[in-house]
Amino acid sequence: MYDELKKRVYEANMLLPKHGLVTFTWGNASEIDRKAGVVAIKPSGVEYDKLKPEHIVVLDLSTGDIVDGKLNPSSDTPTHLELYKRFPNIGGVVHTHSAHGTAWAQAGRDLPPYGTTHADYFYGSIPCTRPLTKSEVEEAYELNTGRVIAETFENKEIDPDAVPGVLVSNHAPFSWGTDAKNAVHNAVVLEEVAKMAFMCEIINPEIPVMPAYVLDKHYNRKHGKNAYYGQGGANG
Repeated sequence: MYDELKKRVYEANMLLPKHGLVTFTWGNASEIDRKAGVVAIKPSGVEYDKLKPEHIVVLDLSTGDIVDGKLNPSSDTPTHLELYKRFPNIGGVVHTHSAHGTAWAQAGRDLPPYGTTHADYFYGSIPCTRPLTKSEVEEAYELNTGRVIAETFENKEIDPDAVPGVLVSNHAPFSWGTDAKNAVHNAVVLEEVAKMAFMCEIINPEIPVMPAYVLDKHYNRKHGKNAYYGQGGANG
């Protein structure tokens, strides 16, 4: 019943090691079928070289109950489900521990927009959440991770459609997109701009963020009302 959804999510997950975004099993990708009210996600702790489409787990969005699959879903599933509930336009979510993105998250810093590569995909700084409290970690860690991500975007008045990624303090990045494959694409970009920003600050510790008019131009030529980049698509 969910074979096509599971296949897409399997393929998205397999892109994570291909692009160097995960080590061992440190990552996961999911996709939602909003019409059916289900989310498909990687099973917990399954090595990528052993992962198969039939291993992908499908869950009810509202309850989190398994509706298709025999394995346990990713331990990060409650975070994914909360993001789908709080960000109604997103269709896919990716979590990685990619080195540079994770370094910024562990440093507790927003990722500033220093150049046009960043601006092509993220309309402003990629925010870093506040640290979770002791009670948040002990009571419902993964669920509260999703809540803190949503809280960060609400408090900073950031549009999650325009900034499709976040750094969870002391943890690592989450990214999202129109589907699982697009979320992987944004995760790749997040890691690359995190690496570039790190290098920029080494070269010039006093580097300013890019001018707002350049940020506007580069983001809007791909994503704005009168976007003109490419051959009708937003990527590339």
